[in-house]
Amino acid sequence: MRVAVPRETAEGERRVAAVPDTVARLVADGCEVVVEAGAGQTAYVADADLRARGATIGSRDEMLRTADVVLSVQPLRPDDIALLRPGASTISILQPWSHGAAVQALAARGVTAYSLDLVPRISRAQAMDALSSQALVSGYRAVMLAAQVSPRMFPMFMTAAGTVPPAKLLVLGAGVAGLQAIATARRLGAVVSAYDVRAAAADEVRSLGATFLDLGLETQEGAGGYARVQSDEFLAKQREILGGHVTASDVVVTTAAVPGRPAPVLVTADMVHGMKPGSVIVDLGAEGGGNCELTRAGETVVVGDVSIVGVVGAPSALPVNASALYARNVLNLLQLLMADGELHPNPDDEIVAGCCVTRDGQVLKS
Repeated sequence: MRVAVPRETAEGERRVAAVPDTVARLVADGCEVVVEAGAGQTAYVADADLRARGATIGSRDEMLRTADVVLSVQPLRPDDIALLRPGASTISILQPWSHGAAVQALAARGVTAYSLDLVPRISRAQAMDALSSQALVSGYRAVMLAAQVSPRMFPMFMTAAGTVPPAKLLVLGAGVAGLQAIATARRLGAVVSAYDVRAAAADEVRSLGATFLDLGLETQEGAGGYARVQSDEFLAKQREILGGHVTASDVVVTTAAVPGRPAPVLVTADMVHGMKPGSVIVDLGAEGGGNCELTRAGETVVVGDVSIVGVVGAPSALPVNASALYARNVLNLLQLLMADGELHPNPDDEIVAGCCVTRDGQVLKS
């Protein structure tokens, strides 16, 4: 089976879908791995290192034309999809609700497409859960950005010149990204509190040494452990109660997301205007429209001496670790789809069915 790994072309994308360790494991499984020259350069993965573990370095067009499986981070471009042979497969973070044109092109070409962001959240699929692995990187990155932008030090210091109080940091959303943000902020010495619409997150927050904010609202647990879409009435009550906690914080990190939906607005313009000068908001929901009403994706804006960082592509800012984690997710899914060195996916398998977007010319998920 011929496995192709093209160079990523999306703006700002620095990750790669295969690293030397995963290449070696695919070769051991009987695969021929072809990587485009320079595919790992932005993630500090050298062609020579990939070649040493059994990969062949090739040209983009030729590898796509002859590939049985194409591994990538972002969806392939339309001109790349046009090169794929009918019956080939792709594995990527496809997000079909955001890349409808790519999904239609893959189906029209007769390509079977698997999307790692749709891997079901079950125990057997944890090793394939790219959303979680990349969210871990994002949560760490968010706090490091906050520490860089904030005019305050995070830890408490007791000195001969007086005591420096610790920064107060609030995390909104306690999924994987939020929990990693809490852990990182605690390591830096901040006093951390957190809120999540899922009551089940409270114990996880407390286990990391942070205070869980109980707003007295009904839990909003959805399928697969995600938060469900909240009503306008719920969001209005939530914002009313959260306002005081936001304005009392030196740093707010927002991580709330609902797959396939716009990011919920948790921090309003009024809350921002009520924050202390020098306060910082780091919004990991920026790509989905923003958890803060004043967020601009990919920009840092200052509103009334409050800095709002609209984070885009957080995992790509740390491509070495993000690539290593993602490549293992890809490898684990591909191995599930394989038998005796060839693709033999079981369409009735819960994981396969959950993440298969196109098959036999049909769009299964959009």
